[in-house]
Amino acid sequence: MTDVLTLSFHPSGGWLSFLQPILRLGVSEDLRLRLRGAVPYYCCLVAVETTKTPSETKEKVIGTVEITLKSGFNCHYLYISNLAVLETHRRKGVAKKLLKECERIASQWGYNSLNLHVLENNYAAKKLYLSNGYQICENEILWTNWFWVRSEKLFLKKKI
Repeated sequence: MTDVLTLSFHPSGGWLSFLQPILRLGVSEDLRLRLRGAVPYYCCLVAVETTKTPSETKEKVIGTVEITLKSGFNCHYLYISNLAVLETHRRKGVAKKLLKECERIASQWGYNSLNLHVLENNYAAKKLYLSNGYQICENEILWTNWFWVRSEKLFLKKKI
């Protein structure tokens, strides 16, 4: 899972490649803390590719997503984060299946909506979410976006 997240959110290559092991370590530690946490509504899902040979069966993690309960102003809501699929397995329905499983879990937990953030300039992710029934609820424009020249964050919601 660590490799899927690291490669998806911090692609290797370019002059910053030497930072990849440090970034991977940070992702690994964040993930370890979340997985060991005692949060009652938290689930980390993985998509696995299975390869069978006569002598063995190999499994490779090709995608992941997390769903957790977040607290807002006088409310609680389910939040999807860290949806990532290896580049070699994108556009093959992996992310869509992970999102569908999040919907099933949300219903099982008694919730009727899911929420997430996406960067406005992440066109592939935005297309995925909008084509799967998510709607933009809010543009989050922060003053730091102008200072760091970052894309706006969009808050999306889906009723299930």
